[in-house]
Amino acid sequence: MEWESGGVSAAMRTRVTETLRILEQEHKVRVLYACESGSRGWGFASPDSDYDVRFIYVHQPEWYLRVDAPRDVIEMPIDDELDVCGWELRKTLGLLKRANPTLMEWLDSPVVYQQENETAAALKALAPAYFSGPRARYHYLSMARKNFRGYLQGEQVRLKKYFYVLRPLLAVRWIEAGKGVPPMRFDSLMAGTVTDPALRAEIDDLLALKRRSGEAQYGVRRERIHAFILDALEETRSIPLPHDRERRDTHELDRLLHDVVLG
Repeated sequence: MEWESGGVSAAMRTRVTETLRILEQEHKVRVLYACESGSRGWGFASPDSDYDVRFIYVHQPEWYLRVDAPRDVIEMPIDDELDVCGWELRKTLGLLKRANPTLMEWLDSPVVYQQENETAAALKALAPAYFSGPRARYHYLSMARKNFRGYLQGEQVRLKKYFYVLRPLLAVRWIEAGKGVPPMRFDSLMAGTVTDPALRAEIDDLLALKRRSGEAQYGVRRERIHAFILDALEETRSIPLPHDRERRDTHELDRLLHDVVLG
């Protein structure tokens, strides 16, 4: 089997592209950007990991000329291999205005299935200007705490769940170091935040095991990683989600929406 970047085979890339083409026809939309958003994008997929395809799309101009806002999400039924979901462009730009961390990750994904280059470049260029450190920090810290409570309490744990706690905790470290938008790739995130060689070695070992084991693989608790997580959660102070009082300028977002819809 021919494999490409991000652990995505040429055959799967073709399947995803065909799925997006069918969605475009069924919903009368145009896909502007489509990427991997899960473990294949983060860089720690198992051999049996599914494919989390996320996309941004635009309707025909008349769709926008309605008093009542229509549905702005397209979702496909999830099967054993493919999970496909997309956001409409106006919704996407509204989320960008509110510094949505998930959208920021999509735009940094190393696995891109298709894109309209000019629109994708414009979205990626705008993202840093709308990034909010406090909002992203709140998002990732909440995620780490929830996943730790839910998945890492036993002596035997699902190995993949360590990364669902480590990744957001390292993103918090990245933000607190003043580095801006955390990278989506786990190896880049770790390189910029983990300085302890012993901890780094244990994470690398677990990462190698995760990449060759199934999604449901259990293993014994990794004591050094577990201790790091406990210390990080204890040291990281909770801060309430900030309420933005200033009205963020939407001129560039409005112009991009106008150009794409009417272009």
